[in-house]
Amino acid sequence: MKNNENQLIGIAIRTLQFLARNSPGATTLRVWLHRLRGVKIGKRVWIGYDAIIETSCPHLVEIHDDAVVGIRSTIIAHFREYEGVVLEEKAVLGPGAIVLPNVRIGKGAVVTAGSVVTRSVPPMTIVQGNPAKPVAAVGVVLGLDTSLRDFSTHLKPLK
Repeated sequence: MKNNENQLIGIAIRTLQFLARNSPGATTLRVWLHRLRGVKIGKRVWIGYDAIIETSCPHLVEIHDDAVVGIRSTIIAHFREYEGVVLEEKAVLGPGAIVLPNVRIGKGAVVTAGSVVTRSVPPMTIVQGNPAKPVAAVGVVLGLDTSLRDFSTHLKPLK
């Protein structure tokens, strides 16, 4: 009986994932569906269209307040002995970014579009590439109400 229950739970989680990927409402319905799946999500989180957040063990993902998960981003939170992904407050995943297990994206950090994150990202740092490497220090948090001009003028390139 327990095996059948686990299979039903797995089907429910994957069905909710499918619905969340394709639903409208980056700050409402999509977020609610991921919470229902078991993803730990804070307040004012934005989740882009077609984002994949850990298909089979959503409880291993934490997305803190004011974080952004870009369109078509992928968060993989488990592989063998590696588990968990945390996006701290005001962290931003750009479109198409991939985050692998055992990674913490620090407060105010930015992962650029298409980057593959294999290691934790320090707070207030921009990373890019495959594998993602630090390229700049963030001076102003990239929030939904921050202009790109203000954000860009406060970046400090790393050597």
